[in-house]
Amino acid sequence: MELEVLKIDGTQSGKKVTLEENVFAIEPNDHAVYLDVVQYLANQRHGNAKTKDRSEIAHSTKKLGRQKGGGGARHGSLKANIFVGGGRVFGPQPRFYHNKLNKKVKALARKSALTYKAQENAIIVLEPFTMDAPKTKELLNITSAIKAGDRKVLYVLPQNSTNIYLSSRNLPQVDVISVDEINTYAIMNANTLVLVDGVQDILAERNMR
Repeated sequence: MELEVLKIDGTQSGKKVTLEENVFAIEPNDHAVYLDVVQYLANQRHGNAKTKDRSEIAHSTKKLGRQKGGGGARHGSLKANIFVGGGRVFGPQPRFYHNKLNKKVKALARKSALTYKAQENAIIVLEPFTMDAPKTKELLNITSAIKAGDRKVLYVLPQNSTNIYLSSRNLPQVDVISVDEINTYAIMNANTLVLVDGVQDILAERNMR
């Protein structure tokens, strides 16, 4: 699959790049994509939710009333869950949500996600560019000029660029990551994938191993 390399003003640079078929044109594996996305989202969870059970509540342990003859149910402590301020029964406890996924499955999932974007014609190749300072308006103008859309645009850079990243922070519809940070969830979550020229070669080299 051949794509024109665009300049930041939206015009064609005259250069074309070929997307590697073994990465951008495979038979997609939906289950691998599902597993990788589930793992990514699970690994973002901190697992810090915590409630107190009756053994952790600071209340008197004095018996509330006599065992029999009170006309109601038997109660032995204000810490019981049926009282306001009592301990919670079966409440959440800190836990570890992380899980493992084989490298080959993750690679298959990434290639499947990239293939879906190629099939949807949702990949734009942009010539390399830099920013001397963080300028949100400038990045917004580039996004508009290359017609990347106004929702969920993902820029993938060959290497980290602080100024480009900072320029995107006030744009809720634009995300900027380096090729080292790319993952299946980020690809599938984006409506348009903007690859800075050179990224496609790095992806092809890493995913063909």
